[in-house]
Formats: sequence, C-alpha cells, structure tokens
Amino acid sequence: MAEFELFDYFKGIIDSEEGPIVLCNLDYRVIYENPSAERYYAPTSPITGKLLSTLMDEEMMSKVVMSVEWFKEDRKNNKVFAFHDKKNNMDMYILAIRNTNGELIGFYGRREDRTPDQGKEFDLD
Repeated sequence: MAEFELFDYFKGIIDSEEGPIVLCNLDYRVIYENPSAERYYAPTSPITGKLLSTLMDEEMMSKVVMSVEWFKEDRKNNKVFAFHDKKNNMDMYILAIRNTNGELIGFYGRREDRTPDQGKEFDLD
C-alpha cells in the first residue's frame, strides 16, 4: 500500500475519534489537532502550529516535558496518565509516537472516557 494511502487511513482514524487528539513534535509544537480537539480547545483553537508552552501553565508544561523525557529513556515507556477532566468525566493521557525503528519522533494527547456503561454494544439504530 502506498504511503499516501496509509496517511489517509491514519488521518481518518484520528479524525473519527470522538475525543480530542493533539499531535506534537519533539520541539513541543502542536502539529495536528483532530476536529474533536478543535471543539474541546475552542477558546484557543486553532492550536496547530503553536508551542505547548503558550497553551498551558508552567506546572503542566513541566509534567509534559518530564513525560517526554521518560519516553526517551526506554522504548517500552509509551503512556502516561496526565489528569482527569471532571467536567467531561474523562482521563487524559500522553502517549509516545515512535517510528518503525522504535525511535521517539513525537507524542500525542488523547482521552479515555470513564463511562463505558453509557455505550451500547453494536447499537446500530
């Protein structure tokens, strides 16, 4: 499969996620935000192209930097719990993005809902 086709598949997956996903490079610059992230961060959106340090307070930025440094220590270090958003009842995580050689090339933030009981299996109506 051609590389450009894979790009469309991967972008389609990210864009179809209901929760916010923000991709960053190792310079801590936002390189992509999915449509859910655009809505979630609406007061400051678009955030693509901005440095994380301009979007978050010093304490949170320090935690992001510590997470990325931890990702660099071992290829098995790939996921960090960031915080719980009480308003939306979801957990936010920071995850490593690695290339095919396992080298860290970036990171992303995404959510995991804490309310699995609200969803109905194979609800096709």
